[in-house]
Amino acid sequence: MTSGPAPDHHLLKRLHDIASAERTVQHLRRYFGLDPGPGEVPYTGSRFEHLAGGGDRPETANCFTADDLIAVERLSVRVPQELILELLEGSLGSHLSNLLSEVPTDLDLADADVSLLQQGSSAHAAYDALRARHGLGRTRVAKLLARKRPRLLPVYDSVVGCAAGYPDSWWCALHSVLRADNQALHRAYAGLRSDAGLPETVSVLRVIDVAVWMRHHDDHDSKRPTKCVWR
Repeated sequence: MTSGPAPDHHLLKRLHDIASAERTVQHLRRYFGLDPGPGEVPYTGSRFEHLAGGGDRPETANCFTADDLIAVERLSVRVPQELILELLEGSLGSHLSNLLSEVPTDLDLADADVSLLQQGSSAHAAYDALRARHGLGRTRVAKLLARKRPRLLPVYDSVVGCAAGYPDSWWCALHSVLRADNQALHRAYAGLRSDAGLPETVSVLRVIDVAVWMRHHDDHDSKRPTKCVWR
């Protein structure tokens, strides 16, 4: 198995701090609409992984569908109209299907070899192919690929990036901390998923994403990230 970079101990501590915080289970239940307060509704992203049976369901795991694009837009990003056509009917969709067929659907990031994520891998080639079209940033690309491989490829946005210290590769940074200490962090977030009453179809990566986002989004200032407060 190929060794990845050493874990970022600052990131490792932050994620452990969130996992051990009393409010994290409450945050997860609130996000997914399990404990709605008066007038509250689930967050729009709460259906990201489950809409139409999920992006990694066997019959569509290796191709983008209209359901996938709707699910991604539930995470507050817009997929350009011209890209939609390319994904559904064009050569880009065919190219990505070939690449996705080489990326496992049944593998958790903590169990993966880092070579599946690095430059030269099929997952990274899919990432590069999407980045090259219509000026897509890493947020939209990460969300598109996370819909197709929710256990292996994590969601990313500016809030999570800020909380994580803006790593060069969120995939590899998260992989290294999840594998540290005999996968202690992976087990901790799997436990949070159970404690919050979420089904296992919500991946550990998504539990991490939601927990970090709920912890940091109120303090995050996209215009002045250096002013953000981590609590």
